[in-house]
Amino acid sequence: MPITRLAGPLRKGIFGAALLVATGLACGRTPIGDAPSPTPRGSAGHFDASNLVRADADAPANVPPDLQPDLHSALRPDGKPPAAAFVSISAGYSSACGLRTDGTIACWGENAHGEATPPAGTFTSVSAGASLACGLRTDGTLACWGLNVSPPPAGNYAAVSTGDGLACALRTDGTVACWGDHFSNLAPAGTFASVSAGDGFACGLRNDGTIDCWGTAEVVYFAMSSASTFTSISAGAILVCGLRPDSTIACWNDYFLGEAPPTGTFASVSAGDDFACALRSDSTVTCWGNNNYGRAKPPAGTFASVSSGYLFACGLRTDGTIACWGDNEFGEATPPAP
Repeated sequence: MPITRLAGPLRKGIFGAALLVATGLACGRTPIGDAPSPTPRGSAGHFDASNLVRADADAPANVPPDLQPDLHSALRPDGKPPAAAFVSISAGYSSACGLRTDGTIACWGENAHGEATPPAGTFTSVSAGASLACGLRTDGTLACWGLNVSPPPAGNYAAVSTGDGLACALRTDGTVACWGDHFSNLAPAGTFASVSAGDGFACGLRNDGTIDCWGTAEVVYFAMSSASTFTSISAGAILVCGLRPDSTIACWNDYFLGEAPPTGTFASVSAGDDFACALRSDSTVTCWGNNNYGRAKPPAGTFASVSSGYLFACGLRTDGTIACWGDNEFGEATPPAP
């Protein structure tokens, strides 16, 4: 059903109310768009901190080296890649953020709450949510900007995922900390390989490949009803998608997509509002679900990762540039040029 576009917080509040009526969810918050797919532990279930530090940047560890951004063709005279090139991308509600090769963050799109104004310093990953974004600094601490529901907890972390009204981070010991909405900040005990925050809920991938979700009751029920195992997980607005060990995709609450996930093998998947996008094994991107504003119609070319937002999506091309498609009301689909 088409959604009437309104301005700012009022638009978001009305959409959240529509979700409450349509789905019967216990929460009336707005969708975050992207809840990026964190990189899992190694295939043997071992803790892999080198993968986890970039987990929330949609740079899955199982993407072969030839599908990662190729920055060598644009090296500076000193042999280093240009600082303007990107190594990861995260699409949120109506803004997006990218991590540059020099560790700094660039954000664009709506900035009503400062969500597109990242702090100075160097980071290893970034995650854009709804009016809020968080990044993992190179020293392992967290920084968040925008509409802060509460400050991030102190300590050292390996990954962070920002949703709508909450954010979750993976500690270096594999445990999870969440903060924000009161019904979503009670992460279960135990250790995880990755975590992904959605709209009022979050899901974690345990070391044995099973998933554990908490928060909004209906989304959690559907996600927890699966007996499958996965290598990565992505929480969206009211969707959860996962990548199986055989590189196929499964989604829950996918009746909002209007169609089942595509067949074939994939390197990663990113759940958005009522659409999702995935990176195929041949490095092309495919999207499915609601195509209003063209958000389910990605451009041609080869990509290293993809991130689904609210009414738009962005992909990191293999040359380190970013391409976005879909709604561009706030400039969210107009990324900065290298």
